[in-house]
Amino acid sequence: MENTAATAAACDDTCVGTQADVNLVRSKLVDDEMAAKLADLFKALGDPTRVRIIHALLQSELCVHDLTEVLGMGQSAISHQLRLLRNMRIVKRRKSGKTVYYSLDDDHVEQVFMLTLQHLKHE
Repeated sequence: MENTAATAAACDDTCVGTQADVNLVRSKLVDDEMAAKLADLFKALGDPTRVRIIHALLQSELCVHDLTEVLGMGQSAISHQLRLLRNMRIVKRRKSGKTVYYSLDDDHVEQVFMLTLQHLKHE
């Protein structure tokens, strides 16, 4: 096995780069704030329970009780995850009388979720 530092040095000595305009690429990069927001979104999607909640809400607007039944989890655990998803603007709530219904915040959430799912199913 080669030494990683030696390998990197050899690459640096032999690599001349591509024809890409690195300054143009750098100028189009997202700024630090947007990069942090994107990372936070993907962190929110990085929990299997939250993924299952989102998938359930893709199919129907549901209350906490419905979600506890669908996912077989306790109300406090579901409520905790919903609070995180609301703070990230992934889900929204609608109150009708004493019942609070949850749904996806907008079509973008569905698109990100479905595209990611399609990507994972693609071989």
